[in-house]
Amino acid sequence: MSAQPVHGPVHETPAPAGAPREIRQHLLAEEVGQFDREWRAAMSRSAESLDLGEVYRVLERWRRIATMTQADPAAHRRMLKKVDRIQSGEEVGTFSGDDLRTMLTARQQHGQGRSPQI
Repeated sequence: MSAQPVHGPVHETPAPAGAPREIRQHLLAEEVGQFDREWRAAMSRSAESLDLGEVYRVLERWRRIATMTQADPAAHRRMLKKVDRIQSGEEVGTFSGDDLRTMLTARQQHGQGRSPQI
């Protein structure tokens, strides 16, 4: 039996969850360039070493970032801005874990459902 030519449109299989294309689509625009650089570097090194471990680690890290981003894009963007301010040496107010727990408990007891802006 010989292979028959395909007639009609060929449908592309959708990318599985965690595939590079899908991860990239769920990132903030300001993070796409960093993802691209890390992905390409990992692919290049993996091609040389014949070891996909680094590729899998890069994908897993960015999958987690994409998941957090999709859960609350505004909060993720605020976090990125805060990181930029910290890295530029700006003084940024911080809370200890104990302080944060105390504030959250107080807000819950007083019926305020909002968490503090960090």
